[in-house]
Amino acid sequence: MKKRKMVITRKLEQDQIEQIKNVIPDWELIVSKDKDIWQEHAKDAEIIAGWNNGLEEYCLGSQAQLKWLQTWSAGVDSLPLEQVEARNITLTSANGVHAYPISETIFALMLGLTRKIHTYVRNQQAKIWHHAHMGLEMHEKTVGIIGVGAIGKETAKIAKAFGMNVIGVRNSGEPVDNVDEMYTLDQLSLLLPKCDYVVVTLPHTKETHRLFGSEQFRQMKSSAFFINIGRGELVAEADLVQALKDGTIAGAGLDVFEKEPLSTESPLWELETVIITPHTSGSTENYNKRLIENILIPNLKEYISSGNPLINLVDFSKGY
Repeated sequence: MKKRKMVITRKLEQDQIEQIKNVIPDWELIVSKDKDIWQEHAKDAEIIAGWNNGLEEYCLGSQAQLKWLQTWSAGVDSLPLEQVEARNITLTSANGVHAYPISETIFALMLGLTRKIHTYVRNQQAKIWHHAHMGLEMHEKTVGIIGVGAIGKETAKIAKAFGMNVIGVRNSGEPVDNVDEMYTLDQLSLLLPKCDYVVVTLPHTKETHRLFGSEQFRQMKSSAFFINIGRGELVAEADLVQALKDGTIAGAGLDVFEKEPLSTESPLWELETVIITPHTSGSTENYNKRLIENILIPNLKEYISSGNPLINLVDFSKGY
């Protein structure tokens, strides 16, 4: 009898592979980042963990055996969602695995902009001793978290350690711990004028595409900072550049961009009120460990017992 097969398109430590094997001892398990290795197995794999460019032709064809796809990323907007849904493939994401590293990046950007760390780094390189008109502090200010999921909740918890007022946005509008006021996305214009910091953690969907443009930046305080660690497509980048140049907003911390890598021609590189990180806010030494132990293995156990993994089940109608 042919063994059931699972393919993981990532490089894992041997102990992590053994943890997975212990759940499916009778399965054939293929673990490799090398396309030359995984491609010959993708067509008849029942489970694939980790989406790679090039997988589509092997696992979404008429002869493919794929029943469940576990992504290695929180966002699923880069996947051919219509084809995955049409083939009735269960899709689960890595949502939640980034909560610690991304919330740390959010506060690094907020603190950096507030305490002018980016300015002082430039001054250090040029050996310039200058106060740079330092004066702001974060304590007791208001932060608006646009997207109170796992990352937003962790960000709100940290914000409370700074004595901050926390305003949130989530689709349900339901309250959560550490968020003082909750709004829905269609109430964004009510929230923005109140915020000293606007932190965007939303996924990219049809609803959120270019959610932030010139109108939204005008609604913000001129002293406010804009932080985006969600997706670059959430922002009309040219409008953001203009808002920064005009002083409509005070500055921005950006980890994601409309096109990546960010072009060397982008004016964002030269703006002194901007801190840029290269889509690394979720990078962490514990990424694979958390994904495997908190998401993949519990989902795998549920799949074996019921056929239906439950953690981070993607709703195709919502796009996340």
